[in-house]
Amino acid sequence: MMDRCFSTTFSTPEVVDRTTWQAELDALRVREKAHTREGDAIAAARRRLPMVELDATVSLTGQHGPVTLLEVFEGRSQLIAYFHMWQAGRPAAGQCEGCTFCNGQVRELSYLHSRDVTYATFCQGPYDESVRYRDFMGWDVPWYSAQDSADALLAGRTRFVLASYLRLGNRVFETYWSNGRGVEVMAPGYGLLDMTVYGRQETWEDSPAGWPQRWEVNGEQVRSDGRPTAQWSRLETGSSDDLAEGLAATFAGTP
Repeated sequence: MMDRCFSTTFSTPEVVDRTTWQAELDALRVREKAHTREGDAIAAARRRLPMVELDATVSLTGQHGPVTLLEVFEGRSQLIAYFHMWQAGRPAAGQCEGCTFCNGQVRELSYLHSRDVTYATFCQGPYDESVRYRDFMGWDVPWYSAQDSADALLAGRTRFVLASYLRLGNRVFETYWSNGRGVEVMAPGYGLLDMTVYGRQETWEDSPAGWPQRWEVNGEQVRSDGRPTAQWSRLETGSSDDLAEGLAATFAGTP
């Protein structure tokens, strides 16, 4: 993988004494707190949205074969599902870098479970093919194929859909959905980058002159040297292991 580190060839902030720096930070903190309170108000409005009923018997495919949407809840009352796009027959390097970026950062599920919430991935490709990708990436989230049920579940929506559901007995309701930048809640990496001096280093950002802005938001911002960035750490740990070989055997071309 190409080394993406860079040295101090870019402009940097003004250097000031700590008192001056803290005063500037305190002024910014007022805006940050207002932003947090507005987010709380939006979340409160989200909790008051109406909901729409779905067919709880819609079938998906999981580890043990067909399951209903109701069963995906795993007995809990709420479900969050991310619809992972899939390029059938393509090697791992050709799979969606955006879905890999977002879905791959959802790891520790116990906190969701403690609130009676299940998280699952609804992949829009076949189960046997796509689950190899999940395993290659080292993810352990519940994984289902929604290939045959996507039309019923998405109702005309297509890209980067994150949806929330509520179960009342044997009935299932969709309570919220978002896409586009709405799925950034899945990617704490972006939030951490926003706290750094150079930010996300993407061309749309409002940054001072001389700041690095090396990526267009067209997929290249989460893709490095021809494949989703997170794949490189998997390959560098040993691309000849059984899992990588199995992936290579499943997909045409390189893993």
